[in-house]
Amino acid sequence: MRERVDAACRAAGRDPAEVSILPVSKTFGPEVVRAAMALGLRRFGENKVQEIRSKSEALAGEPIEWVVIGHLQTNKAKDVARLASEVQSLDRLELAEALQRRLDIEDRAIDVLIEVKTSPEESKHGLPADQLSPFLDALRAYDRLRVRGLMTLAVQSDDPEAVRACFRQLRLLRDAERDHGHDLAHLSMGMSGDFPLAIAEGATEIRVGTAIFGVRRIPETYGTELNI
Repeated sequence: MRERVDAACRAAGRDPAEVSILPVSKTFGPEVVRAAMALGLRRFGENKVQEIRSKSEALAGEPIEWVVIGHLQTNKAKDVARLASEVQSLDRLELAEALQRRLDIEDRAIDVLIEVKTSPEESKHGLPADQLSPFLDALRAYDRLRVRGLMTLAVQSDDPEAVRACFRQLRLLRDAERDHGHDLAHLSMGMSGDFPLAIAEGATEIRVGTAIFGVRRIPETYGTELNI
């Protein structure tokens, strides 16, 4: 996978050292995560907090950094504050407030990326792009949340230009916010099927599951394979 990413970076005229890979272990059991750790991986993306909780119990004592990449409900803030090192799907003040309260109790701080909606699909979550500036200003009051950058999910389309436009929008939003004093170094965008386009538009991290772990499995059992 690293070779494919490096090739995409070179094709885009970028230094491969500028782009990291976040392995997405959602729906795979603790034994798969343990095998990945044996290869030197320590940081894993998960969609569901329930999976982080169950895998953390099975892998207690292991030096793992769990990253929340899925839509996050406020009632999951307690587990996130206790177990996660980063949230890449912060998209509303209600969630920021819930995380801040629980992080105060845990006496911790975590990195966060703001998820911005760049796709017209109703199924996609994220902060509307025109609300990014006031949202960033409001987040200055939440000292337990270290704002590191932005995240997005591109439109699901066979048209590469439509996909690329989503990634381009995120980069342009990041660049504009720099002029307002917001240091947003990280752009998390691109997955197994579209990461070369994301890299071409400035991604600093891609979220890769299938290309690393293979076919997804049913979350409740970590058993039967799903062809998705």
